[in-house]
Amino acid sequence: MSQAPAINHQVRLAARPVGLPRQSDWRFTSEPVREPAEGEVLIKNLYLSLDPAMRGWMNEGRSYIRPVAIDEVMRAGGIGRVIASTSPRFAVGDHVSGTLGVQEYWTGKADDREAALHKVDPALPLPKYLNALGMPGMTAYFGLLDIGQPKPGETVVVSGAAGAVGQTVGQVAKHKGCRVVGIAGGKEKCDFVVNELGFDACIDYKNGSVREGLKQHCPKGVDIYFDNVGGDILDDVLAKLAMKARIIICGAISQYNNTTPVKGPANYLSLLVNRARMEGMVVFDYADRYHVAMAEMAGWMKEGSFRSREDIVRGLDKFPEALLMLFEGKNFGKLVLQVADET
Repeated sequence: MSQAPAINHQVRLAARPVGLPRQSDWRFTSEPVREPAEGEVLIKNLYLSLDPAMRGWMNEGRSYIRPVAIDEVMRAGGIGRVIASTSPRFAVGDHVSGTLGVQEYWTGKADDREAALHKVDPALPLPKYLNALGMPGMTAYFGLLDIGQPKPGETVVVSGAAGAVGQTVGQVAKHKGCRVVGIAGGKEKCDFVVNELGFDACIDYKNGSVREGLKQHCPKGVDIYFDNVGGDILDDVLAKLAMKARIIICGAISQYNNTTPVKGPANYLSLLVNRARMEGMVVFDYADRYHVAMAEMAGWMKEGSFRSREDIVRGLDKFPEALLMLFEGKNFGKLVLQVADET
């Protein structure tokens, strides 16, 4: 067992944000790192996942997961390397993914249910396990296939198309024989979605009308809409539904920092007229099947028919401003915080 490092630097939730999180909502702390007790592991964090869902975890109240407590280390998925272990599940040198928190080191039971630790293969770049092979990818894969139930030839529309979930939704849909139209902000992102991810078209919501773009690119209507943003764009898509359409409610990033009530869909009666359905999804419901999705998408990656783009920010101290990039549309691809060098 290796010698434990002296200090673990951490980011803790200091206050529940109102609107966008501010610097004062966080507290930077440090504490000694302890050696693992029996059945425990000590993990050095390398990369942390920054996700829109984190904003919801900061709020008090009932949700699909307990809120982060005041003064608790901020919850985050991560990838790290085992540097000490007293558990037969993990050996020193193993690369491990799990809920590791916004900190430099994680120590705990190898079978901790909330951490949900599992080994990953470092043959693929590690940030991929926080993107297509991590929670965003699992969200995209099971949301589209289980709830959307795409059929070859159907038209799939996905908002936030250049983001972590969106880029995977579109590529999985293409692999399943669908026509895919993305919605993203800015020419650079739209060009990436079409030219590099292989979408059939992309609507630039920052420089044109989403409604007009849907008329142009979805002349027969939208069969499946994978919603990552909510708000006005959801209303625009509702106006173009095909008969028996399916809408997957994954997220609503346009609404997460509201200080007024959340804006719901104004023309939801389109669901009635088109005999359509709208269903929410939470990725943790599919945990026992993650291995299925990972195997299929890793196979596509290895054969070169699937791409996974990450936007990496370096430094634990950059966490507060890096998180805000999600809500300002400044990240290009899956937003990842690098905590330490892989070596």
